[in-house]
Amino acid sequence: MPHNLRASRRSIACFVVALTFPVPTIAWAQQSISLDDAIERAVIRSPQMASQQQQVDNAYLTQKTSWGRFLPTLSASGSGSLRSSSTFNDVTGLLEPGSSDSYGAGLSGSWTVLEGTRRFQEYDAAKADVRAAEARYVDSRYQVALQTKTVFFNALRQQDLLEVSRQRIIQAQQNMEIVRRRTLLGEATVSDSLRARLDVVNAEQAVLQGETALRASRFALGRQVGIGQPVTPVRPDNLDPAMLPYTESEILEIAEMVSPAVIAASESTLSAGLGVSAARTQYIPTMRLSSGYNWQNQTMSFDGGSTSWNMSLSMSYPIFNGFQREASIDRAQYAQRVAQLQEDDVRLGAREEADAALQNLLTAEQAIVIAEDAAFVAAEDLRVVRARYEVGAATILDILVSQNAVTQADADVVTTRYDYILARAGLEAILGREM
Repeated sequence: MPHNLRASRRSIACFVVALTFPVPTIAWAQQSISLDDAIERAVIRSPQMASQQQQVDNAYLTQKTSWGRFLPTLSASGSGSLRSSSTFNDVTGLLEPGSSDSYGAGLSGSWTVLEGTRRFQEYDAAKADVRAAEARYVDSRYQVALQTKTVFFNALRQQDLLEVSRQRIIQAQQNMEIVRRRTLLGEATVSDSLRARLDVVNAEQAVLQGETALRASRFALGRQVGIGQPVTPVRPDNLDPAMLPYTESEILEIAEMVSPAVIAASESTLSAGLGVSAARTQYIPTMRLSSGYNWQNQTMSFDGGSTSWNMSLSMSYPIFNGFQREASIDRAQYAQRVAQLQEDDVRLGAREEADAALQNLLTAEQAIVIAEDAAFVAAEDLRVVRARYEVGAATILDILVSQNAVTQADADVVTTRYDYILARAGLEAILGREM
């Protein structure tokens, strides 16, 4: 072998060894948060949850006013006036100045004796609206929890993928060490050394990209929980796949019958039906009992004065009111029909979404097993290819291909595990219960 070629190979080998430096990492001062704390903080600061809480409060206020219609109305009044007046004196024949003051107070009340069952229907409708608002609140809470879990586990995913990238650097450096030994023996080519070094550089670049993605994911988690800096998620104790507590048919039945979205739609339909019944009570006469007590005096004193009281019972029935009753009943019936159609669609949609989420969950669970098998096979293949390269039966390209397969397989294991976790979280959000 020519002397200059051997010298060149020795120089390359030394160059390869000298360039095996560690990849710089970024140090971040940040706080940590558990999954439960992240969900609670996200719920507290969520505009969506605040809006739903307002809807629940409004529903309770409507229920309260509906109950108030069963009670009599009571009001008090008071008055006082000062005014001057002139009187004629028969003795002197002159007008003499004077005053004519008056003071009064009153108490009045009324109570609707009869208006059909309207008050009962409206009160029951208000209670149904409360239940619907509470169900929507629960559904929104699970949706916010799903959003938080997605951001939380995405940060953990990026953390694990960054670790895969760092392992790739270690593997690439091991490959380069194999090339260095063969170069010293004069059995490796210049191309082998360059390709091994290029693989190290690519692995370092992947680490830098992973660190950037990790920082962005932790910033996203901080925003979700209301913190303006990167937040590190605390890894839960167990992220392994677990058996579902329900069968497939039970999951679909829960989604279709008792999921929060379905309960809200069902209660809205009930409220709309009660609205139709309340509108029809306009054909029933209205009877109202009224009473009052009044006091009048010309001096600012409770002594003396005059008192009076009254009590009346009135009945009214609009024989014809310009088809307003018919129009209100027609609108209420259409509202009921729309609510029923929406409920039917929500039930079908919940069943469809639950089935899709369940299939995604089962697919992700199987994908984990496949990815783990692939990772084992890829690692074994890399070991065999390295051994073959040591004896000159394989090329550096074979090692690099096997190394990339190992890295991809390890990344697939990470991805499939978090796909499973998020698929399970999505199913929980649809059903409105933890599993």
